[in-house]
Amino acid sequence: MDLKALGCVVFLPIQIFYYIFKATVCWFLPSRRRDLTGDVVLITGGGRGIGRHLAKEFAVRGAKKLILWGRTEKCLKEACEEITLMGTECHYFVCDVANREEVYKQAKVVREKVGDVTILVNNAAVVHGKSLLDSDDDALLKSQHINTMGQFWTTKAFLPRMLELQNGHVVCVNSILSLSPIPGAIDYCTSKASSLAFMESLTLGLLDCPGVGCTTVLPFHTNTEMFQGMRVRFPQLFPPLKPEVVAQKTVDAVRTNTAFVYLPWSMHALVILKSMLPQSALEEIHKFSGSYTCMNTFKGRT
Repeated sequence: MDLKALGCVVFLPIQIFYYIFKATVCWFLPSRRRDLTGDVVLITGGGRGIGRHLAKEFAVRGAKKLILWGRTEKCLKEACEEITLMGTECHYFVCDVANREEVYKQAKVVREKVGDVTILVNNAAVVHGKSLLDSDDDALLKSQHINTMGQFWTTKAFLPRMLELQNGHVVCVNSILSLSPIPGAIDYCTSKASSLAFMESLTLGLLDCPGVGCTTVLPFHTNTEMFQGMRVRFPQLFPPLKPEVVAQKTVDAVRTNTAFVYLPWSMHALVILKSMLPQSALEEIHKFSGSYTCMNTFKGRT
């Protein structure tokens, strides 16, 4: 072993300790919050559910302009009117994020009509709500295209300009189910695990890019139409999250440039236990997480 390699081995624990200490100190110190008054925010799946609450929260926090994308014009129009009444400029465009060509086309329209997007919120998602053997192939593909591939297309469409401006933020509304899957939502859990890997890789890749950051939010069961079929083992101990709370925590994470947010905070323990416990105990964790049965195909925030 040469001296350079030996030095790396010796100093690695010191570096790890330093960054842990630094992160701990920063955690206790008040964070400088991003001023949103100059930001143009685009939210996919912005017509209802968490997306609609996100739009309202960004408006309350002073965002300059809001852009809502989704597949249902009626919901988008209603949400847009609600935001406009709050005094914030808002636009909506019908766009299916699963369609690559449509994303690139609408991104160009947005730049021409509204301006450069500085905060991209990838929120659109669907859940099929059936077991693997009960799911048809098109349904499974649809989940993957919207929940995972849609992020590729939207991020490729808007990130280059953020890097040029040295001003931008990419947000993903993910799910704790990406780390602790449940029965009955195999399409959703798989797509969200892929989405998490995408965001982890993107976050690391942007560490040396000044002015551009990422936030991934991993909420537990949220009380929206999308997850009406979810059954939690201990609902009294872990009641469903309110979508407005998820929206508030998400916007706050963007303003403090927080990379990963678990909601509620106790989900940290779930992830840690899962990585340490034997298989028999993991089965209990899966039972705790719950199960999902959906009577209507493709509930979602699109």
